[in-house]
Amino acid sequence: MGGIAAIARQAGHKVTGCDANVYPPMSTQLEIQGIDLIEGYAAEQTGLKPDLWVIGNVVTRGTPLVEEILNRGEPYISGPQWLAQNILRAKWVLAVAGTHGKTTTSAMLAWILEACGKNPGFLIGGVPQNFGASARFTDSRFFVIEADEYDTAFFDKRSKFVHYGPRTAVLNNLEFDHADIFRDLATIEQQFHHLVRIVPKSGLLVANGLDQALARVLKLGRWTPVEYFGISSGWNAEALDVGDTDSFRVILAGQEQGRVHWKLLGEHNRANGLAAIAAAHHAGVAPAAACEALGRFENVKRRMELRGTAGGVAVYDDFAHHPTAIATTVAGLRHKVGKARILAVLEPRSNTMKLGVMKDALPGSLAEADLVYFYSANLGWNPVDVLAPLGKKAFCHHDFDALVAAIAAEAKRGDQVLVMSNGGFGGIHQKLLDRLSAAIALPNYSPPVR
Repeated sequence: MGGIAAIARQAGHKVTGCDANVYPPMSTQLEIQGIDLIEGYAAEQTGLKPDLWVIGNVVTRGTPLVEEILNRGEPYISGPQWLAQNILRAKWVLAVAGTHGKTTTSAMLAWILEACGKNPGFLIGGVPQNFGASARFTDSRFFVIEADEYDTAFFDKRSKFVHYGPRTAVLNNLEFDHADIFRDLATIEQQFHHLVRIVPKSGLLVANGLDQALARVLKLGRWTPVEYFGISSGWNAEALDVGDTDSFRVILAGQEQGRVHWKLLGEHNRANGLAAIAAAHHAGVAPAAACEALGRFENVKRRMELRGTAGGVAVYDDFAHHPTAIATTVAGLRHKVGKARILAVLEPRSNTMKLGVMKDALPGSLAEADLVYFYSANLGWNPVDVLAPLGKKAFCHHDFDALVAAIAAEAKRGDQVLVMSNGGFGGIHQKLLDRLSAAIALPNYSPPVR
């Protein structure tokens, strides 16, 4: 919704908004855009007398402002529908869907188009560091959007992505998630089928050829050409032996299309890159040019982002909150740091995790970490029992300050602290760095030795 607000502002509208618990980078982005933000959802905000209320899916019936809007009969619309009617209607929309990698792949795709002179607009669920903002409105015919399967609004329970009308649709992968609104994986597959149904014959589906759930989605019916990535008959990656990087050559139909030299890690990022290259190719970008552009891709904030180092301890921030993403993130850091200790810090903040639907997968997803610190507040299940398979390397803290103190007391020179949360996590990253820096400043400080 913050990105939609920014696009509306750039398109010439006067924009104000309200939300609860806003944190960087979105709060900073709104301030830079000159968008006034009001904390909370008080009914008195109807005094602003807007021409239209654009309502996001976090707002429910019973919210005072919503009830007042309905009582007054004031006009309202969902964010995705407003975007579709006012911004996307005349655009070549490139939509990136999937359980994992949507934000990163969307950022890669937007950057490829930008680097190759296409000047795309975009709406992404994170902040690509190449752009410094999560959303942009331009006069280009191309628009890249992160296409989320979550429901649209309290008055529209369809997945958001059915509003976007893509010409190019990337299907990255598909797992069960969002247990608060979906019964099972088959229910989500049906929503993806609805997305596939609206891609025109002149469009393109770019699909992960290794994903069985997506294969089932496509068997439900499609009317659009498909290009697969991740398999030998489609877009494929072959690792380049160039030291400790994950650089790779791009292969299509047995022919090398280009080489990507970058600092990103992991098979998941190679898959994201292949998907972005294939989608950009549909929009007229030569694969070799796309590969060169990815060499200058700077990733997305909160994707294995180094927030700082103090006392020889590195503190990373990552958005991972699904067990698969957690495992991938920990494995990526392990690949990078070798035998250095990894202190994994997890806040289970998503609705799915709070419900405990995937709790049994957590020990396996954290197995490669040396120590695990788990923030256990506001859960409906007992994390001590769930994390028991990790033995003495797992610690649960219900109190936030105690959690910070325990991590800072344990961290030693050379350690890597990996913080994973899809929220602000109380600013834990800076609090840890401040504590570690304060320890260094003590008169009798000497670096801990493992």
